[in-house]
Amino acid sequence: MAVISELIRSEADGTISFGDYTLADKKKLEDYKHDGDLYKVKTFSDITKLERNGMFVYESVPGTAVEKFDCTSDSVSFTVEGKEDAMITLELEPETSYDITVNGASAGQMKTNLGGKLNLSVELDPGVAVTVQVSRV
Repeated sequence: MAVISELIRSEADGTISFGDYTLADKKKLEDYKHDGDLYKVKTFSDITKLERNGMFVYESVPGTAVEKFDCTSDSVSFTVEGKEDAMITLELEPETSYDITVNGASAGQMKTNLGGKLNLSVELDPGVAVTVQVSRV
């Protein structure tokens, strides 16, 4: 997996890919159209953030590259890569429990807060992609 040099792109399977954790300076791309929605991405070495229609969707600290990001009403799945371990925040349904799977192994169950935020930590090694699946219980 490589960084997303376009900052964000649509994939043939209907998912999106975004982020470039190798950038020293912050870059952003606004009003990217995908599947009837407008996306905004901000990314560089310290943070990667994605918004859809002005609403928060994804954030990682430090920055990451995300491929095949697919978000439905019941699940979120993506492949992520970064230069070091990352804290990822996702916007989901408020006060809802989700099963977390990382590289096919269960990472347990978590419940979102009142605002619908779910925080998870992912161990990352440079050049090695990790698959994350978050599914409503």
